[in-house]
Amino acid sequence: MVVVLRASCRAALFLWIFSNISCRARTALPSSAQKCDEPLVSNLGHSSFSSSSFLSNSYAPGYAKLNKRGGAGGWCPSDSDHYQWLQVDFGNRKQISSIATQGRYSSSDWVTQYRMLYSDTGRNWKPYHQDGNVWAFPGNINSDNVVRHDLQHPVVARYVRILPLDWSGEGQIGLRIEVYGCPYWADVINFDGHVVLPYRFGHKKKTLKTLKDVIALKFKTSESEGVIFHGEGQQGDYITLELKKAKLVLSLNLGSNQYGSIYGHTSVTTGSLLDDHHWHSVVIERHGRNINLTLDRHMQHFRINGEFDYLDLDYEITFGGLPFSGKPSSGSRKNFKGCMESIVYNTNNITDMARRKKLEPSHVGNLSFSCVEPHTVPVFFNATSYLEVPGRPNQDVFSISFQFRTWNPNGRLLFSNFAEGLGNVELDLIEGKVSVHLNVTGGKKNQIDIFSGTGLNDGQWHEVQFLAKENFAVLTIDGDEASSVRSNSPLKVMTGDKYLYGGFLTQMNGLEHSVLHLSFQGCMQLIHVDDQLVDLHAVEQGKLGSFANVSIDMCAIIDRCVPNHCEHGSKCTQTWDSFTCTCNGTGYSGATCHNSIYELSCEAYKHLGKASGSYWIDPDGSGVLGPLKVYCNMTEDKVWTIVSHNLPAQSAVASNKPEKHASLQLNYDATMDQISAITGSAEYCEQFVSYFCRLSRLLNTPEGNPHTWWIGKSNEKHYYWGGSGPGIQKCACGIERNCTDSRYYCNCDADHKQWRKDTGFLSYKDHLPVSQVIVGDIDRPGSEAKLTVGPLRCHGDQNYWNAASFITPSSYLHFSTFQGETSADISFYFKTSARDGVFLENLGNTDFIKLELKSATDVSFSFDVGNGPVEIIVRSPSPLSDDQWHRVMAERNVKQASLQVDQLPVEIRKAPTEGHTRLELYSQLYVGAAGGQKGFLGCIRSLRMNGVTLDLEERAKVTPGVKPGCSGHCTSFGMYCQNGGKCVEKYNGYSCDCSRTAYDGPFCKKEVGAFFEEGMWLRYNFSSAGNNMKDLVSRTLLSSTEPENSASDLTLDRGELSFSFSTSKPPSVLLYISSYTKDYMAVLLNASGNLQIRYNLGGTKEPYNINVDHRNVANGQPHSINITRRGKEIIVQLDHYPPVTHSLPGISDLQFSSLKSLFLGKVIELGTIDEEIRKYNTPGFSGCLSRVQFNQLAPLKAALRPTNISSRVHTEGQLVESNCGANPLTIQPMSSVTDPWHADSGADPSHDGKMLGSNVNRNSAIIGGIIAVVIFTILCTLVFLIRYMFRHKGTYHTNEAKGAESAESADAAIMNNDPNFTETIDESKKEWLI
Repeated sequence: MVVVLRASCRAALFLWIFSNISCRARTALPSSAQKCDEPLVSNLGHSSFSSSSFLSNSYAPGYAKLNKRGGAGGWCPSDSDHYQWLQVDFGNRKQISSIATQGRYSSSDWVTQYRMLYSDTGRNWKPYHQDGNVWAFPGNINSDNVVRHDLQHPVVARYVRILPLDWSGEGQIGLRIEVYGCPYWADVINFDGHVVLPYRFGHKKKTLKTLKDVIALKFKTSESEGVIFHGEGQQGDYITLELKKAKLVLSLNLGSNQYGSIYGHTSVTTGSLLDDHHWHSVVIERHGRNINLTLDRHMQHFRINGEFDYLDLDYEITFGGLPFSGKPSSGSRKNFKGCMESIVYNTNNITDMARRKKLEPSHVGNLSFSCVEPHTVPVFFNATSYLEVPGRPNQDVFSISFQFRTWNPNGRLLFSNFAEGLGNVELDLIEGKVSVHLNVTGGKKNQIDIFSGTGLNDGQWHEVQFLAKENFAVLTIDGDEASSVRSNSPLKVMTGDKYLYGGFLTQMNGLEHSVLHLSFQGCMQLIHVDDQLVDLHAVEQGKLGSFANVSIDMCAIIDRCVPNHCEHGSKCTQTWDSFTCTCNGTGYSGATCHNSIYELSCEAYKHLGKASGSYWIDPDGSGVLGPLKVYCNMTEDKVWTIVSHNLPAQSAVASNKPEKHASLQLNYDATMDQISAITGSAEYCEQFVSYFCRLSRLLNTPEGNPHTWWIGKSNEKHYYWGGSGPGIQKCACGIERNCTDSRYYCNCDADHKQWRKDTGFLSYKDHLPVSQVIVGDIDRPGSEAKLTVGPLRCHGDQNYWNAASFITPSSYLHFSTFQGETSADISFYFKTSARDGVFLENLGNTDFIKLELKSATDVSFSFDVGNGPVEIIVRSPSPLSDDQWHRVMAERNVKQASLQVDQLPVEIRKAPTEGHTRLELYSQLYVGAAGGQKGFLGCIRSLRMNGVTLDLEERAKVTPGVKPGCSGHCTSFGMYCQNGGKCVEKYNGYSCDCSRTAYDGPFCKKEVGAFFEEGMWLRYNFSSAGNNMKDLVSRTLLSSTEPENSASDLTLDRGELSFSFSTSKPPSVLLYISSYTKDYMAVLLNASGNLQIRYNLGGTKEPYNINVDHRNVANGQPHSINITRRGKEIIVQLDHYPPVTHSLPGISDLQFSSLKSLFLGKVIELGTIDEEIRKYNTPGFSGCLSRVQFNQLAPLKAALRPTNISSRVHTEGQLVESNCGANPLTIQPMSSVTDPWHADSGADPSHDGKMLGSNVNRNSAIIGGIIAVVIFTILCTLVFLIRYMFRHKGTYHTNEAKGAESAESADAAIMNNDPNFTETIDESKKEWLI
């Protein structure tokens, strides 16, 4: 049998990687084909049973066997309270897999809830844990039915104890039980803290070199420190497993070098509270640098640092401590004190070899083969517990000591009254410190307070010693005499007869002592009163003192942060009952820091209406990848994601002698995994490369071996250049056949002495990004080269727009089972006109998870993890069946579940403090109709589950009733197209058509403007060339029809005109519209800088004048004007002031007839011009005009952008595009500090998910500030001098805001001092750049 086990272990060495094998020397364990399910109780005699009490002999514990009717039909205690227990002794250790219970036969007595404790010795009990809690098993609901529970994980024990928690309301505690399992046996070795057990590799071969290792063992100890095993080699390799602060630490090094370029040390910590003297199982599996570390069924995978794969150990590996001839690297660490069993090192059964004396232990210490149990007896306190023990009264020395462990920062440790009314003493834990408070009566000083220790609520055992006598008191923590705190205040001590630990007696509440402190929750042991160890077993038996709600000989402490449910590097802190995750600086939020606070891509930011800029994105959402900083370029038709690196453009290439080649490394602002997530979801990616060369060949075409290559994403070499593709050893000129020398496929390969270059884009995204470029031909005389690699650019997000349309109520898509046992998040967008339907569902045996549209306004998130169904509903104030996109985000973790729809408040449901936490699903995941339910009708897109996007489109292509993609994006996103922009549907999203507006940009928000010098002008002809009357005007102006298709109706009885301007030189003509008749319209600035509008529509002798305002708008600041005419009614609005309505005279015509031309800056018109207009026409407008729009026409934009009316625009002078006349902002945009998505906000994490440091070098900041002030002063002086020198040059300089003292009104003062008003830039022909 042993041979078979060893052979299987040896074969498994080559198969175990990434799997969790456990090959142990358990000769009495069943084979894999034999089920561990034997009844262990039914054949035991009465002597194997014991209990806290029993009602009479007929109710003795020996009758507590399942389905037996002996005696009174089961066990009943004398009292039904929470101090009763039933215990079974199996005679030797068993592996236990299940437990079953019954009530007392044919009675009203049964147990409805209970706990199970187990032990190897009948002492130091351990409660059964499940889902991170001390588990409470549901019991019976009647006396005869059997309720069986399979344990989530088997336990090994000789003794089992059942603690009834609740029982029948009609009767009392009554119990029959059966425990199922199988025999268990293993070799055990006891280490006394001195002895060391070496395993030597052999006499001939003293060095062992391994690529793979499997080390397995079980241990138990009461010590928090100790080396479990250690091995090392002369080359610096080592492997050590040890306990530090009751946590398991595995340290490895497969090799480092003396220069420090290879650092192989790796250390991983796992587990907690491992000094509980209970068995813990460890399996270490190594394959090269890959490690699986499994502790008590919790596996942790990691990779060893460095570059080596083999572990070189010299001579031996030692168990139980360090070898006595240890090398300097070993250090001084405590040896292991406790027990080990089933030690297997690479198929070698170490425990069996030691028992058969095949191994020789060290001569120091004692090695035995039975486990020595400690003499300590722990006592467990909950929030309602106390323990009262007697002391020796009337002593003049007060002396106590004890050990405690807890997670709570506050709690009462001890209270005792002094005799003869001399006061009392309190010991409390306050904010992790031990506080002694002495209330003294009869002295001058009534109170004495002593504090010591810090952070004592860390779950570790801490020792408290307190001694008080006349005029002296001392408090010592953890035996550190040097840090003891003393008091010499006046004090008289006379001990009392009672010492109260952990809480309060009910009858003592009237005493004069603080009741503000919480009761202690945790464990104590080694309690000494008056230098005497308290016999806690005597207390348990009622022979000594008293207690309430304590558990003696058990410590039920749980580390709720191990395993750590706090994700993404967040910090876990805990109290006795719960844990909290601190997400600050991680880039994630939620109860377990699961959800990213950033959007998934630049595409998502665009559809939130964001402009181009730097943003943090999280490509896998709640996945393991952290957020990264990218630049999002929101163009009109595409959204580009740009990832930068540190290689400067035109980097000179120099050879690395003696290698005779150069290696240029590119370090990106992201990890390769993060970049892979971006390229994987993108539709297209590219990266520009340029090789500038002289006597330096590139690819050595057409037949030579390449001199230069680049390394891509998968660390593979690529021998093609920009403009070419994989497998084609050519440059762009070779593909296009236009190289300078036609015999070669790259310009540089001609090997000319003149400078040549090969440039182009690499666009095969599976190879991108470029991480390294190796240049080889640069070591010859005269060889020179310069390299440029542009940033990685990608556009499109296939995940964001991945959608499917469900067209029948029975339609569904199915995917593999959702894996979200302890943490699950689901997010998606939906659009429907149906009132209800199931979004998705996944089932288990009893567990399930489901998202559903329950009504037109209600979205439901329901699930069951074993504690009963839970449903969370979010109710929208408006219907969700409005055929608009809505977002759903649901999350469930061990702390809470939440549901959010759009921006509605999040609905949260807390998880129960005890109960099941794992979501166990087995069926396929159904999106749409499932299990005969009415499925969802409509569109679902961007469905992500735990950071992974489900490919709805690909599955929909082969599924009837479901179509890939979804139309109608403009119904939800059209609102982002502003200023008259038209939303255009695309397969993946939408775009904004700005052609009919005076704006451009992705959302038609960017104003198009230009700078005019004196004498410059623009003319737009309403009629096409060759047409002079009755042309295509009116329908062009009144509709969106193309001008070439318009009817020839010249009359307009309405019109809308808007533009913005800035100037400081009145008078001038801003805008003028002429006609083939005498009708015209003009917007003017008079000599005083006031705005004037003139209409001449016929029927009156004089034009109708509107003086808009008496403000001087020729102040160099941007101003906007909006004019709307409907018949004779004219509405004028200047800037942000209220609109003013004017009316044309009654005799005025209604129609603007025969429109001819529109002029900007100056009127150049044949025929008669109004004399007032002519007066303003000289010398011409000087300043900026922006967003000029007359009805559907944008003439200034047509002059600067190619549009369908550009042929009708004529300009005099060179127009320079500028935003200097842009419309002033009336509402400030969100600052980068308050914008949570913007990369410049204060919450930016670094690339590894942690917050950027906030500590700035103060000296550097002061020096930088002084330099900035000096530079600013110099620049201001230069500006003044240049403006003075060129004041007569006729150029247009920057118009800086004047102060409030020069303003003509309060409004002008506000505008003059508003920092959001854009400064006018100098864009004259002379280009005086300042």
